[in-house]
Amino acid sequence: MSSVIERQNPADGHHRNAGALGRDGSVDMDRILHRETHSSRATAACIAAVLVILLSLYALLEAAVRAIGQPPWLIEPQTAAERIIALPNGMPPLLLGVIGAVVAAAGLFFFLSAILPGRRAKHLLDMPRVAVVVDDEVIASSLARRARLAANVTPEQVMVVVSQRQAIVNVRPTSGVPVSENAVREAVEDELRSMAPVPVPAVRVNLAETGVIGA
Repeated sequence: MSSVIERQNPADGHHRNAGALGRDGSVDMDRILHRETHSSRATAACIAAVLVILLSLYALLEAAVRAIGQPPWLIEPQTAAERIIALPNGMPPLLLGVIGAVVAAAGLFFFLSAILPGRRAKHLLDMPRVAVVVDDEVIASSLARRARLAANVTPEQVMVVVSQRQAIVNVRPTSGVPVSENAVREAVEDELRSMAPVPVPAVRVNLAETGVIGA
């Protein structure tokens, strides 16, 4: 799949970054393209907000129960604080390890969500008048076709994986029919030059040691 957005160049020749629309109503292409090529952190933010809200409501409930002289709903806040301070005393090592692993995994999830760029499996094609955002699968399909023609093999003998920085071309040649690795690489690189994705992935060609019989 791909998205095509018409470029609108402002009078000064630069894109505005204040919002999706500039003050004069022009479209902020940088922000739109960033949204198309980067995943949103809204999910992680909502999860963190829900956890904080639930923890706050529980603490408020326990404080209210204690204020009216009723027994705690689950555990008294003071008792919970004392047990946390006393850790790891009074807790089985296995349970302590499980809780620690869960907390560490949750912390790592939120930490990586905050610092990683969160790029989607998409590339921007460099075109002067329109901004085209293409899925990496579409690019891989096009590269596989060129690699298949250069290697003179069937579609089942070529597999291409495209990431943000690399395009890996795996070719299984037909037994007895030599395949030029350089020819395949040049064909794939030529296809990339014609597509002009941003950023341009580096090409790596892998030729299988065993060929396909009767292909």
